[in-house]
Amino acid sequence: MRKIKLIVIVGPTASGKSALAVELAERFNGEIVSADSMQVYRAMNIGTAKPMQGQRERVAHHLIDAADPDEEFTAARYREEASRAIHEIRERGRNVFVVGGTGLYIRALTRGLFQGPGSNPRLRRKLASENLGPGYLYEKLKEVDPDAAAKIHPNNLTRVIRALEVYSLTSKPISAFQKEHSFSEEPYEALNIGISVERNFLYKAIEDRVDSMIKAGLAGEVRRLLDMGYSPDLKAMGGLGYKEMIGYIQNKYSLEYAVLEIKKNTRRYAKRQMTWFRREADIRWFAPDKKEDIMAAVKEFFG
Repeated sequence: MRKIKLIVIVGPTASGKSALAVELAERFNGEIVSADSMQVYRAMNIGTAKPMQGQRERVAHHLIDAADPDEEFTAARYREEASRAIHEIRERGRNVFVVGGTGLYIRALTRGLFQGPGSNPRLRRKLASENLGPGYLYEKLKEVDPDAAAKIHPNNLTRVIRALEVYSLTSKPISAFQKEHSFSEEPYEALNIGISVERNFLYKAIEDRVDSMIKAGLAGEVRRLLDMGYSPDLKAMGGLGYKEMIGYIQNKYSLEYAVLEIKKNTRRYAKRQMTWFRREADIRWFAPDKKEDIMAAVKEFFG
């Protein structure tokens, strides 16, 4: 059975992922599955930077407004609901674009919930340097983890090195981890596209986005949520923009201070996102202005 093809678009907050996904989905007959741990919540629109209504009318979006703010929404639940949405999209004969900045959701969807050891760049370089010819590392993998080797193409050097990396770091085959925590076989064939924005430009985009959220009525949105009876202690209410606004509404500090805190915390979050995604294998990174290159990569992937 052929695997479903996915385009996965990742990157830090305010990097332009959502707009790019809409453009790609329009061009390649697609629908979008969000991978954002805050956009799943209903009534939380401004602070989560959900796609604009016009974008959602142009292209169908899934896994947005999927839960109430007081519901638990785990990576396992995301995987289940996103998988269902993906199969429904394919049944309609359309292509699937997964977009978001919640790395755990994307990992759960594409690889299962086995996290394994983080990437070790030094070890990867060492393994790559030991590649003495076609099939050499693959033969090494067959010796230590024949089950994994049976599921990896000999020419897929990235995955061969990752499997050897896990074995070297843990003395345990990656196939054993996958049997315990993950899919027996990765269910999708994914083209992972990363949007890499120069730090100064990204921070300026974050500042502009936060200013726009304030003008759009973020404080009013948070007040409405509190008036609806949602506790400020909820996990959802602890999200970026919401926790800072709650402090302002509770007269703990000024609006100006709240805005500065949102900007500072969002910059820190973007840095954590990039740290996560840089550790992931198989992501092809593009600058935001390289749209034609991205389009060409997607076209080639879909064949």
